[in-house]
Amino acid sequence: MNVKQLDAVNAYSQASKQLQQGLTGARDGAEDGLKNESAFSTLVTDSLGDVKQSSENLEVTTAKALVDQADIVDVATAVSNAEMVVETVVTVRDKVIGAYNDILKMPI
Repeated sequence: MNVKQLDAVNAYSQASKQLQQGLTGARDGAEDGLKNESAFSTLVTDSLGDVKQSSENLEVTTAKALVDQADIVDVATAVSNAEMVVETVVTVRDKVIGAYNDILKMPI
C-alpha cells in the first residue's frame, strides 16, 4: 500500500467517524449537524442505515429459525439480502477511494 492509498484510507476513516458522530447526534435529538446535508452524505447515511437494518433482520430471522419459528428459506433470503447490501456499500466505498486517488493524481 503506497502513501496515497494510505491517505485515502485515512480520509475515508475520518469521514466515516464524522458521519457516525453526526448519526449519533441526530438520534439524540441534536439535528443541527445534519441540516445542511449534501446528496452524497444522504446517500451514505441511507446506505449505512440499510446495512444496519438488513443485519438486524438477519439476526432476528436467524434467532427465530433456532427456535423453529422461521423457515430456512427465510434465513437464506435474509443472508443474501444482507450480503447484497454490504457488497453495495463496499463497492461505493471502493469507488470513493478510487475517486480520491484520482483527485490526488491531478496536477495543480
